[in-house]
Amino acid sequence: MPKFQTSDRLSLHYEDEGAGTPLLCLSGLTRNARDFDFVAPHLSHMRLIRLDYRGRGLSDWADPSTYTPLIESRDVLELMDHLALPQAAILGTSRGGLIAMTLAATAKPRLLGVALNDVGPELAREGLEKIAQVIGKKPAFKDFDSLLKVWPDLAQGFNNVPTSRFREEISRLFTQGDTGLELTYDPALQEGVLAALVADLPDLWPLFEALTGLPLCALRGANSNLLSDSTFAQMRALRPDMIAAVVPDRGHVPYLDEPAALDALLQWTKRL
Repeated sequence: MPKFQTSDRLSLHYEDEGAGTPLLCLSGLTRNARDFDFVAPHLSHMRLIRLDYRGRGLSDWADPSTYTPLIESRDVLELMDHLALPQAAILGTSRGGLIAMTLAATAKPRLLGVALNDVGPELAREGLEKIAQVIGKKPAFKDFDSLLKVWPDLAQGFNNVPTSRFREEISRLFTQGDTGLELTYDPALQEGVLAALVADLPDLWPLFEALTGLPLCALRGANSNLLSDSTFAQMRALRPDMIAAVVPDRGHVPYLDEPAALDALLQWTKRL
């Protein structure tokens, strides 16, 4: 399995497949390369590069103080250097979108374009509070079948989703251990989320404005509790050239293979 070493000596896992315009796929806060399994077959015309952030998936765990978008952005640049990539586009889901905006502000010449999946320059407190309730806690289920019985209720905002898709999803979010399901990330990730809830959230609009001039796509789950409809409207007003789509029957975050999401993403890839 391919890995590279960061400047602070962590071994991070990545996947690199296909040919064409390089597309860095950056996952959600507690997720990993598997976040893009559903959309990958539809992006076969791209070179897909997926990274397991520090503390996630098959990558090394680290000092929890380094689990920040700024440090993770540095890791992304070091992966690009490792692969001798002068530039790449980014498809960023949730946390991955925050990293993409950080890179736009700090290393814009390295970016070909950005697609944001259900994330923007304002994060709704409701969504953050839901994340805080579960992050870092071992699942209280002995196996996937037990979790599947309640997952449709836990996955708020997801309607008209086949049970088979829910099963596929949870098999990527957890692993089966001897005593029950296990997390696929360092539980210490919760420290940053809990700290954010007791502090004033930073103004991220300058990071969004740093995307000016780059081909931009933004997706919002119609039932998202993290990216509000009003924030999405402001994003569209600031970037009228942005390819924007609301994905019906989805909360945080869309799977990316829904028709509305795919149509927007494929339009975006043609602009890169």
